[in-house]
Amino acid sequence: MGNKGPSDVYPILALPYGIVHFPGKTLHLSPANREDVATIIAKYYQGSLKTKNKDNAPVVACVPLRSPYLSPDGKKLIEAAEGDQGQRTEPDVHNMNKDDLFNFGCLAKITGIRGGKRGEVALVLEGVARCKLDKITQETPYFAGRVVEYKDVVDVWDPALKGKFAHLKELSKELFQLVRMSSMVSRNSSMPPLLIRQLEAFVARKDISDSGFLADFMAVLGQCSYEDKLWLLSATSVLARMDRANDLVQKQISTLQSSTKIITLTNTSKEGIDPDRLRQLQQEAMARRGKGIPSGFSGGIPSMPGGGAKGGDDEEENEVQELKKRLDEAGLSEEAQKVANRELKRMTKMNPAQAEYSVVRNYLENLSEIPWTKATEDKLDISTLARARQQLDDDHYGLETVKKRLLEYLAVLKLKQQANSRIDDQIKVITDKATAEQQDKEESDSAEADADDEAKAVVQNKPAPALINSPELNALRKKRKIDKSPILLLVGPPGVGKTSLAKSVASALGRKFHRISLGGVRDEAEIRGHRRTYVAAMPGLIVSGLKKVGVANPVFLLDEIDKVSSANHHGDPSAAMLEVLDPEQNHSFNDHYVNIPIDLSKVLFIATANTLETIAPPLLDRMETIQLSGYTTIEKRHIATRHLLPKQVTTNGLVSGDIDIPGDVLEKIITAYTRESGVRNLEREIGSVIRYKAVQYSEAQDSITSEAYSPHVKVEELEDILGIERFTDEIAGSSPPRPGIVTGLVAFSGLGQGSILFIEIADMPGNGRVQLTGKLGDVLKESVEVALTWVKSHAFALDITNDPTVDVMKDRSIHVHCPAGAIPKDGPSAGLAHTIALISLFRGLSVPPTLAMTGEVSLRGKVTPVGGIKEKLIGALRAGVKTVMLPVGNRKDAKELPQEVLEGMNILFVEHIWEALRIVWPEERWGEGWELDARL
Repeated sequence: MGNKGPSDVYPILALPYGIVHFPGKTLHLSPANREDVATIIAKYYQGSLKTKNKDNAPVVACVPLRSPYLSPDGKKLIEAAEGDQGQRTEPDVHNMNKDDLFNFGCLAKITGIRGGKRGEVALVLEGVARCKLDKITQETPYFAGRVVEYKDVVDVWDPALKGKFAHLKELSKELFQLVRMSSMVSRNSSMPPLLIRQLEAFVARKDISDSGFLADFMAVLGQCSYEDKLWLLSATSVLARMDRANDLVQKQISTLQSSTKIITLTNTSKEGIDPDRLRQLQQEAMARRGKGIPSGFSGGIPSMPGGGAKGGDDEEENEVQELKKRLDEAGLSEEAQKVANRELKRMTKMNPAQAEYSVVRNYLENLSEIPWTKATEDKLDISTLARARQQLDDDHYGLETVKKRLLEYLAVLKLKQQANSRIDDQIKVITDKATAEQQDKEESDSAEADADDEAKAVVQNKPAPALINSPELNALRKKRKIDKSPILLLVGPPGVGKTSLAKSVASALGRKFHRISLGGVRDEAEIRGHRRTYVAAMPGLIVSGLKKVGVANPVFLLDEIDKVSSANHHGDPSAAMLEVLDPEQNHSFNDHYVNIPIDLSKVLFIATANTLETIAPPLLDRMETIQLSGYTTIEKRHIATRHLLPKQVTTNGLVSGDIDIPGDVLEKIITAYTRESGVRNLEREIGSVIRYKAVQYSEAQDSITSEAYSPHVKVEELEDILGIERFTDEIAGSSPPRPGIVTGLVAFSGLGQGSILFIEIADMPGNGRVQLTGKLGDVLKESVEVALTWVKSHAFALDITNDPTVDVMKDRSIHVHCPAGAIPKDGPSAGLAHTIALISLFRGLSVPPTLAMTGEVSLRGKVTPVGGIKEKLIGALRAGVKTVMLPVGNRKDAKELPQEVLEGMNILFVEHIWEALRIVWPEERWGEGWELDARL
């Protein structure tokens, strides 16, 4: 079951007598008085060792020395007898030849060079696979030879392997129980209960695919002899290894059972026991432990995180080394590296049973998971903009403003990267030149010790310290363009595609995407994290998101930022977002848990909101706002055809040929059953239609006698499918034109929707009273008062009265009403409509219902600009309006209108009420008031 691979030539490192290296285990090999190890370290620094793996790490063969009690191929010769040790000589790694090498070893990759506890340098070797020596081809300055690699092949369906694997797991349980019992009755146990539980959980998680690893792990977990380890190493097949592992574990169980009995006797009551006999038993127990019968474990644990207890120095060191390795691979910042080193030192001095130990370990694990420097490479090439534009167009119809801004960002990012690439090339030319000069200088320098640091820098292609701080390089580095990603805020009604836009941007850039929902966040600690002094402290949403994506430059979607809670007794979450979303500060974001500055400037933040009214002004100031208005009918039709219809057909178990929804049916669904800015309700209605046809399709398949299935959907069927029409055309259903009725425009705050608003005014005999109904707000009521004042002051010029001194309201009262009285209405945009409605009533002139208007008026009659033009005009087009009057100040807003709106209605701009009167009633002759008001 061992897969024998092709042979290849590798450097061979002989291991000191008594040490055996296994796959999956990490070994530190010191070059103390060993020329071969020192040469390997030097070649590693020079980069001249061949690499033969995907990690691009050099590979060597770690071969143990043969035992005088075992043949070189692992077959036992004779057992070691008492008094036999002096008759057979053990090979010395410092004075040996090729015949002293064992025939089997372990291929290991060099993962680095570390300093030991006493300051010595050591190779870090990570076991990869078993191997067998085929032929020695070189003996100086280090051994090298042809080596055959054996890879584990596990047949998970093999009944023999299943039985052996189950037996090994049962033996492991028995072994751990004995170790736990031994640790309970003996204070000298080297295995704390916490580590025993960790080992049990670790072994329980292994399945049959890990058979080879588990055999090595359990066999060398305790104090087995050197010959036993060599015997296990020579088992290249998994089945043979399982047999030998079961034998070795059974041997450890037997010795532990005997040891536990003796220890139990020494810990029982001493009544009736001869003190001399008690001392004898204790001495026998200590002697047996010295011969290799453990009361716990003191052997190394290959690749096992955990451990680290008093009396278990190897386990503790393994855990610390594993954490240190992960921290080194994380590429920490300079400040984070200092903190990590300090916490690692604290951790090595702690007892794992202390609560602070787990706190420090969790903190270091979090540090290692944060992507400090790891980043994805942006897809920026000659086709970047074209590809991004195509991606955005494929994913979204319309939304030209936001697409334009996103393409601008990609273009700027591409130009910055090109500029930085040119600067990097210049730096490389200068560095290579200086490095070559430095190398020549070091080669001619006889003082090798003084030149050691500089030589290492040259070998690693690093410039000398004097070059690093040269003015020329510093000037070039200052020219590098810093990538400060913008903070975009997409504001628009629900269902217009804000979230999917962010996903499309991430896809176009080739970056990872992460969504953070801020709706209902009410605790500042959810953003900035909890301080480590609290129980169950954890990083905030931002750092947790970085850990999840694993890169420093993702696309973060801050969804529903307008729904973040305001200040309360938990703090102010919106204020905590200020540092995250400030381009001038987020390069050093400080999470309370991490407490180390983290660079967020490479993160592309895209926030979404339905309204700007609930966002705190300081937070809003830090974001670039992009408005997304509602879709027009044509845009909805395109979106439904291109995206919604195929999605719902697939969701409901049909294929494209099983259903056909013509354009007139979609048009009817859009206009008669939905009246929204987005497309969520439209998607639901389309889903209802498809499910209706799915029932017919299923019945047609189940019943042979039923009528043939028709995939076509007709307009006449919509009432049976979706019910009675929910919306009707306001203009078409209105009564004939009457004096005092004017069509205004309204935009619903926060929804991104617009529509028409009828304003009705009636007069009656009275004493000048004005009655307002329709749930009007204070601002709308004031607009009526301003309009009435202007009409009364210009009644003679408007030909309402023949006497300039007569009050037109002296003998009458008026009633102003806006239909749909249950809906609150407010805003300054109905002043023009109120003025025209009053003139229409007093003059008895009717206004065409297909003519709508919006704008505020002043007491001088000037028409001032208002907001929400795009939403209002889209709603007016849906309602059937043909002509719209807008203030001159809104001319700029009309340029952003969809082409459908510009082509579907006539847009006129007015500066004064007199201009509006001449547009509404061109056949009438008005007084000279216009010239007077123009002078004012």
